[in-house]
Amino acid sequence: MNQFEARLYDFEGRKDLVKFVKTVADAGLYVHLRIGPYACAEWNYGGFPVWLHFVPGIAFRTDNEPFKAEMKRFTAKIVDLMKGEKLYASQGGPIILSQIENEYGNPGIESAFGSAGKSYVNWAANMAVSLDTGVPWVMCQQADAPDPIINTCNGFYCDQFKPNSNQKPKMWTENWSGWFLSFGGAAPYRPVEDLAFSVARFFQLGGTLQNYYMYHGGTNFGRTTGGPFISTSYDYDAPLDEYGLIRQPKWGHLKDVHKAVKLCEAALVATDPTVTSLGSNLEAAVYKTGSKCAAFLANVGTQSDATVKFNGNSYRLPAWSVSILPDCKNVVLNTAKINSATMVPSFIHQSLNSNVDSSEAIGSDWSWINEPVGISLDSAFVKLGLLEQINTTADKSDYLWYSLSTNIKGDEPFLDGSQTVLHVESLGHALHVFINGKLAGSGKGNSGNAKVALEIPISLSAGKNTIDLLSLTVGLQNYGAFYEKTGAGITGPVKLKSAKSGTTVDLSSQQWTYQVGLQGEELGLSSGSSSQWVSQSTLPKNQHLTWYKTKFDAPAGNDPVAIDFTGMGKGEAWVNGQSIGRYWPVYVASNSGCTDSCNYRGSYSSSKCLKNCGKPSQTLYHVPRSWLQSSGNTLVLFEEIGGDPTKISFATRQTGSLCSHVSESHPSPVDTWDADSTSGMKSGPLLSLECPFPGQVISSIKFASFGTPDGTCGSFGHGQCSSSNALAVVQKACVGSKSCRVGVSINTFGDPCKGVTKSLAVEASCTKRHAQRLNL
Repeated sequence: MNQFEARLYDFEGRKDLVKFVKTVADAGLYVHLRIGPYACAEWNYGGFPVWLHFVPGIAFRTDNEPFKAEMKRFTAKIVDLMKGEKLYASQGGPIILSQIENEYGNPGIESAFGSAGKSYVNWAANMAVSLDTGVPWVMCQQADAPDPIINTCNGFYCDQFKPNSNQKPKMWTENWSGWFLSFGGAAPYRPVEDLAFSVARFFQLGGTLQNYYMYHGGTNFGRTTGGPFISTSYDYDAPLDEYGLIRQPKWGHLKDVHKAVKLCEAALVATDPTVTSLGSNLEAAVYKTGSKCAAFLANVGTQSDATVKFNGNSYRLPAWSVSILPDCKNVVLNTAKINSATMVPSFIHQSLNSNVDSSEAIGSDWSWINEPVGISLDSAFVKLGLLEQINTTADKSDYLWYSLSTNIKGDEPFLDGSQTVLHVESLGHALHVFINGKLAGSGKGNSGNAKVALEIPISLSAGKNTIDLLSLTVGLQNYGAFYEKTGAGITGPVKLKSAKSGTTVDLSSQQWTYQVGLQGEELGLSSGSSSQWVSQSTLPKNQHLTWYKTKFDAPAGNDPVAIDFTGMGKGEAWVNGQSIGRYWPVYVASNSGCTDSCNYRGSYSSSKCLKNCGKPSQTLYHVPRSWLQSSGNTLVLFEEIGGDPTKISFATRQTGSLCSHVSESHPSPVDTWDADSTSGMKSGPLLSLECPFPGQVISSIKFASFGTPDGTCGSFGHGQCSSSNALAVVQKACVGSKSCRVGVSINTFGDPCKGVTKSLAVEASCTKRHAQRLNL
C-alpha cells in the first residue's frame, strides 16, 4: 500500500456523509458533526484506518508531527466537504456544532502522554478553529479545553458537570442510553426510569444541550467491531433498536420527558435556576423570570419515597425521581412514573424457501468448500521467529497462519502420546491448533483479557510433523493511551513439553512459514460465485474450516429480518456478497450477574443490569431488507470450529405483546397539558395503547385488571383485588382500533378496594387489519 492508496476517501453507499446530513436536515433536525477523527465508538481501531499505524514515525493522539499532519488532512477534508455543500449553520445548513478529538481527557489517557498530551490538545483546538466553520467546536471529557473550545460531558450522569468557564454552556454530548455487548458477556440494559431521571436532573441544574449515545442502535457489519470482542450487534438498549423499531417504554417515556422539558422552555432559556433544599436528598430548582416559572422537584435518595412542601402545595416524590412542573404548580411528569406502553418484541422463525415446510431451517440445497489447513497460498513467506499479527496482516484479514515443520527422532521423549504437550502463548484473540492436519485444540480470550495461553496434549510421529497455528482477531483495540501499540497473535513462547521426561524444547525462534488470510478469502468465496462449490447428498456438518453456501427467498412483508445462527460455532457470514459480520453463538455468557429485575434506583453502571446470563451472547444477526431480493438470495458462511448449517433459520422481528400499567397517582399524559387549566391537565391518569406499525389494530386483550395488579408484561396477575368489569371495559374501548385510551379511575371501573391506590394493567395484541378480519 503506498501513501496515495492509503489516503483514498470512500463516501459511497451507506458511507455517504453529505446525503446523511441532508437527510437529517430534511427531517427538521440539527447536526452535531463529531469529526474526531478518533471516534472510539467500539469501532475497529477506534475508527482509524490501520494503514495509519504504518506511517513512519507516527504515534497516535499526541504531539507527533506525522499524526498531526494526517489528523489535519482528514479534518480539513470533512470540513471542506461540508462547506462545499453549505451544510454549516453559518451557511444556512443544519450543522450547529463540530467536535475535535474524543474523550482524550478521560483518566489515564492525556496524562499518560505528559506535556506532549497538553500541547496536543492546544494544537488540536487551534487547528480546528482555524478551519473557520462559523459554528462552535467542542471537546468532550476535556476539562482543559482552551478557549473558545467548549468542554462537554459524557457519561451516565452529567447533572454535576460544570464547564471550565462560566462563559461556556453546560453540554452533555453523550448520555449513555445503555451499554455495548461483548462476545462472552451478558446483555447490559439501562432502565428508562433511571435514564429519564438523568435527563431531568441535567436540565434541572442548568443543562443547555443533551445528546443520547445511542438513540438509534445499530449493527457492526463486516469487520468493523473493535474492543476486541465487541459483538456484531450494537443495539445498545437504545430507544430505537438495532432494527430501527421503537423500544418501549424507553422511546415513549423519553419522548414524554422531552415534551415536559419543552413546556418549560421559556423559563429555562431566560434565566439560571435557583436551587433550594427541601430536606435530606430532596431539592427544588426554580427557573423564574417575569410571568414565566418552571420548577423541578427531585428526590435523589435511593431508598424511600417522600412528600415535600413546595410553594404551599404537597408533592409525592418517588425515590430517585424528578417531577417537572412547567408552571411551578402542577406536575406534568415524574420520571419514575411511566405512561408509555411496553412492547415485547418477538422473532418469528420461518423458512425462506417456498418449497420447504415452515418448520425447516433456511436452505434446501447447501454446497460447501473445505478450507485447507495450514499454508495454501503462493503469498506465504518464511521468517525466523514469531511475528506479531497486526503488523503482519495490516488487518486485511482476521486470520494468520503460523506453520512449522519439525522432525522428531525415534529416541526423542515427545513420542509418549498424551504426555506430550504443546504450550502456546498468544496476545489474542483466539487460536486453533492443528497437528499434522488435525485439530488438536482451541482457545480464546475475552473482553477483559484477550490473551490466550494453551497447554494442549498432542500426538507426534517419528519423522516430520507439521504444527499449524491459526491465530485470529475479533476486532482491534479501540481505546486507551498508546492503544495502537496493543498487539495480537502468537508472540510466544511456543514449546514442546514432555511430562514424562521433563524435557522442553522452545520452538519460538525457529523458521516459521506465514500466510495472511484464508484461501477462501483469496478466491472471493464470500460472493458465492466460485465454480469450486461442492454439492452432494451428504453435507459435512460439525466440521472445522468449512465454507457453506445456500440460496433463499426473502420473507414476505416488511418486517425486519435476522439470521438465527443457533447450531453454528464461530465465523463470518455474507448475504449477497455483503458481510453481516462475525457470528459466535457458542460463546456463552457467565451464569452470574443477572437478576430477574433491576432496581432503577441508585447510580447505574454497565454491570448493574444484565440479562441472558448463561446464554449465548448473540444468536440473532440483522440482515437489512435493502440487501435482499425477493428471491434468489445467496448466503455464504465461513465456519471455523464446526456447526450444522441446516439448523440455521431466518426470523422476522415483530411485536409480541403490548402492555401498560398506570396508577391513579400517575400524572396525565404530557400531551393533555393545558396551561390555562388550574390543574394543568385536561384529564386524569390515562392508560394508552397504540400499535406500532401502519395497518395494525388492537386485535385482542390478553389481560386487564383494575385494582392491585402485580407482575410484569407477559406475567401480570390480579393481585389482592380486581374490578370485575376491567376486561370488558378495555375490550370495548380498544379492540379494533389502532390506539385507545382508558381512564384510570373508579369512575371507569368502580372501586374494588376502597382506601387503596389502584392501578390498571393491560396486555394486548396487535395484528394487521386484514389478518384480524380473517379471524372473525
